[in-house]
Amino acid sequence: MTPALVTPGETGPCPLLVVVGPTAVGKTDVAIELALRLDGEVLSADAMQVYRGLDVGTDKPSLQRQRGVPHHLLDIAEPEEPFSAVLYREAALRALAGVRARGKVAIVCGGTGLYLRAFVDDLVPPAAVHAPEVRARLEAEAAAAGPEVLYRRLQAVDPQAAARIHPANVRRVIRALEVYESTGRPMSALQAESRARARPLPAVWVGLTRPREELYRRIDERVDDQVRRGLVDETRRLLRRGLTRRHTAMQALGYKEMAGYLAGRESFAQAVRRLKTATRHYARRQYTWFRPDRRIHWVDLSAFEGPADTAAHIAAWFAARTGCRRLPPSAYT
Repeated sequence: MTPALVTPGETGPCPLLVVVGPTAVGKTDVAIELALRLDGEVLSADAMQVYRGLDVGTDKPSLQRQRGVPHHLLDIAEPEEPFSAVLYREAALRALAGVRARGKVAIVCGGTGLYLRAFVDDLVPPAAVHAPEVRARLEAEAAAAGPEVLYRRLQAVDPQAAARIHPANVRRVIRALEVYESTGRPMSALQAESRARARPLPAVWVGLTRPREELYRRIDERVDDQVRRGLVDETRRLLRRGLTRRHTAMQALGYKEMAGYLAGRESFAQAVRRLKTATRHYARRQYTWFRPDRRIHWVDLSAFEGPADTAAHIAAWFAARTGCRRLPPSAYT
């Protein structure tokens, strides 16, 4: 007997269960446990796990780790290919249609806020603006004069965008200036128009967190594990394919640090230390992105025994919040 999805007052698909949080907090394992409890499938919301060949550095879950839970939006692009939030949203909507056609619960898991905003909230960045020559000029200027020059320019032409973008996030600063110089309009204004047209998907948001020192310890341990599992060799293979720092895939944490080591710009120990520090900084930026979102129900993982215990708590909360109660088919046999 196949159980039915039940929502309050009607039969139909449950809202999305969106699991967010900083890198290394433990989102993947909790999402898998949730899928096992809710008869769900996981939709990844990680901007770097979309690339084939970026496995160790992105901590992409192996088939063994997935434990039979279908995962979507992994390995859908070659690392040489440009990829965007717009393309991600299109792929995510196709994946979601399949999940719902199978009568499953869709569990969206990841820490890329821009992709989550595009998919779940239907807030798509200005996709039509693509000016490679403008971007190349801005990248050259950042390399020559320093990123702070571009950030000050962004503050002058689009202060709202500048307030949301960290000065060290050169790629996003350049993107905002690319939009402005190509259209003559601030990116924040175009985004405001997008919000006015948006039709968000019904969703329930859960944020996973841990005490800072515990999270930092997990980050350090994961980096050490990635090194043991072949991060350097994986980076070397990508470089041999002709990838450079101009490719988005090579801007992922881990690869740019190991590329510096392989180029002889620093020692292996220095590269590892820099990766650990950069990952901590990234985790802080993720908190900055997600913390203001009042929809997110935060769960401190240190209060639970492990992913299974955490997932049991979240699944019960999800059922109480939405009225959706679905047990996996094994519960009916």
